[in-house]
Amino acid sequence: MRFDALPRAGRLVRRYKRFFAEVEAEDGERVTAHCPNTGSLLGCLAPGSPVWLRDSGDPARKLRFTWQAVRVGASWVNVDTALPNRVVAEAVARGDLSELAGYAALRREVAYGRASRIDLLLEDPARARCFVEVKSTTLVEGAAALFPDAPTERGRKHLAELARVVRRGERAVQLFFVNRADVSVFRPADAIDPEYGRALRRAVRAGVEVLAFAARVEPRDLELAHALEVDLAPPRRPQLPAGAARRSRAARPVRERR
Repeated sequence: MRFDALPRAGRLVRRYKRFFAEVEAEDGERVTAHCPNTGSLLGCLAPGSPVWLRDSGDPARKLRFTWQAVRVGASWVNVDTALPNRVVAEAVARGDLSELAGYAALRREVAYGRASRIDLLLEDPARARCFVEVKSTTLVEGAAALFPDAPTERGRKHLAELARVVRRGERAVQLFFVNRADVSVFRPADAIDPEYGRALRRAVRAGVEVLAFAARVEPRDLELAHALEVDLAPPRRPQLPAGAARRSRAARPVRERR
């Protein structure tokens, strides 16, 4: 997708009350911008980080500017979670995603399941419908993108809905939109929400497909970049230091025989 104008540059002062970001613009003006991301934004909130603000052009709006992106290291990261669904829908409509190609119609935000809405519903008279749930993430560890950045009961609910779609004979896809380009693999963030990791693996065993894509983040463009390897291997148990296992066994109380 393409933005109408170049963003306003500045530096992050702080994010507060979840929906607000205080930014010092290049000319020194302090601006309060709308933060369109309800997640923790773990790793993206360092004070002084370069940011981009999108100008609504409406001086009467309560918060004229929207926080669009932040630079983390050498990479720009999109923080606006309202945009990924649109980017994916545009890519599917153009036929850019071979994994989701071949459907005659695309609809967004369609009610289904148990009081849920699917992000993208792909339909074609010659094949089963395809339900696509898009999850947006900014969190990375090394070269790996992770989701979620905070525990998400809603995310687990969506996986259960997708599994039910598969059981009734239709196609279901969980697509992770990684809002940056400096990654090569996707993994569930088991250390943050182990229940979500287990739910994702259960959904895959039920037949839900998982796709993950990095994004190209530019001042006036946000597009899908490259597909990511998806690593769903269960987390390893922490290894005890040498000798710790022996000490642990020695410290256990001896059970009385009866």
